[in-house]
Amino acid sequence: MGSQTQSQLPVIDFTNPNLKPGSDKWVSACQAVRSALEDHGGFLALYHKVVSETYNSVYSAMEHFFDLSIETKRRKTTEKPIFSYSGQRSGIPLYESVGIVNPLSMEDCQRFTHIMWPRGNVHFCESVNSYAKQLVELDHIVKRMLFESYGVERKKFESLLDSTEYVLRGYKYRIPQVGESNLGVAPHSDTAFLTILNQKVEGLGVKLKDGEWFEVGAAPLLYLVMGGDALMVWSNDRIPACEHRVIINSKIDRYSMGLLSYAGKIMEPEGELVDEEHPLRYKPFDHYGYLRFFLTEEAIKSDSRIKAFCGISDIFCGVN
Repeated sequence: MGSQTQSQLPVIDFTNPNLKPGSDKWVSACQAVRSALEDHGGFLALYHKVVSETYNSVYSAMEHFFDLSIETKRRKTTEKPIFSYSGQRSGIPLYESVGIVNPLSMEDCQRFTHIMWPRGNVHFCESVNSYAKQLVELDHIVKRMLFESYGVERKKFESLLDSTEYVLRGYKYRIPQVGESNLGVAPHSDTAFLTILNQKVEGLGVKLKDGEWFEVGAAPLLYLVMGGDALMVWSNDRIPACEHRVIINSKIDRYSMGLLSYAGKIMEPEGELVDEEHPLRYKPFDHYGYLRFFLTEEAIKSDSRIKAFCGISDIFCGVN
């Protein structure tokens, strides 16, 4: 790990009651959000709108999910790629995760819950729905700040929110057994537009622009906001996808929660961000097409999956 006295991930405070659109604090925070994303692909957010009851409840609910049998966890919950249960993989044996599609909808939470617990599980259903609803406000604020900092018109921001589809993802990393590596998951970036991640136990590391690794702390009010591959496309490479990893050094299983946003319509680099200094880098981008491409042999062998999918110099085009 690099020296944290020299290499730090910016911390932005969203708990200040004076952080209102148009205020000096808002304008300052907009610039801080943009700078952190351009420099490191992410930042730490202090955010207090997820109440302690909901925070504790959603982690309890996820523990109950991961205690289910492997056969149950592997039940198909969605037609969309990569969102169902993932785990028991030889390359990353400590890792398990599952995604709940459209967690802001109680009906969709109930649908997922019924597949896993045919007799019902009100605690799980209500917990994931409440958590997503309380956390999504931070997603909206960050995106609005980013659009405003670049001078992109408000209707484009509203159009993005209208087409956004969310996935609430729960993660579990078990303790390594004797002789096993403590690598939870290798360095990677997310496929999402934006990921907002909280961890109950430490282990998450973020690669900074200077190449040093910054170890993220664990606290109920502390969230890692990360740009993903889709944000790199939208920003025309001004914002790198945040590279992160998980190392398990704890003596208890590690749980974390992530709210990920995906584009429900064709996206392309924002016109305001294409100029002589930043020529067009990507073709129009189909997010779910990218998810289907992501685990193909071509994608795995490429230096950059997103550039292999819709990079401007590549033959492969992302519109399906």
